[in-house]
Order: sequence, then structure tokens, then C-alpha cells
Amino acid sequence: MTGPVDLAAVLRRLDRPWQPRTVAVLNDYDVRVVRTRGEFTRHSHPETDEVFLVLSGSLTIRMDAGDVTLGPGQLYVVPRGTPHQPFSEHGAEVLLVEPSATVNTGDTPSELTAERRPA
Repeated sequence: MTGPVDLAAVLRRLDRPWQPRTVAVLNDYDVRVVRTRGEFTRHSHPETDEVFLVLSGSLTIRMDAGDVTLGPGQLYVVPRGTPHQPFSEHGAEVLLVEPSATVNTGDTPSELTAERRPA
């Protein structure tokens, strides 16, 4: 990286939900942004935790132990191996932090599986 990242500019370029873009790399971790809307694939990441930070809108993370609903400025860490399903009725903009090799749909490939792509 040679300069600051304008997250709002990257998010404006995203034309479809659930297609994360890597905006920075920290050691072996990607910092990604994604637009969300509707239901995502229920999945887990057996080898890693996953950080969700809502930048705008509202995101619910559905889990067996109970749902977690996040608004702007709220962060939640889904523990490794925990089945979860992100959902956003009206849409949200979210920042994710996870190992660079992490696939967005974890252990459950679907039509929403996205390749790792830089912003």
C-alpha cells in the first residue's frame, strides 16, 4: 500500500452485494469491505475467527446460540468453527478482517462464493 484507503470510494464501486474486496493486507490477514443485502450462505470457518465491523446500515449474524444485530460502529467476532449466517434486510456496508486464504463462504461453497479480489 502506498497511501490511505478511501473505504467509501471502494464501497461506491461495488455494484453487487456479498462480493468482498481486499483493501489492505496486515501480515497474513486481509482487511476487506463488502456491501450486504438479503441472506448470505450459512457457513463456518473451522480454522479462524471472523471480525465484522458495520460501517453503515444494519447486519444480523444468525447463530445457533442467538442472533447478534450490529449497527454502525459496532463490531462482533464470530468464533472459529461457529456456524453463522449474515443477513441484512435493507443492506449494510461492512469491514471484515480474516486470514488472506479465507473463502467468504467458509466450509459451505455456494453461488455467493467470491474469489479474493483487491479493491
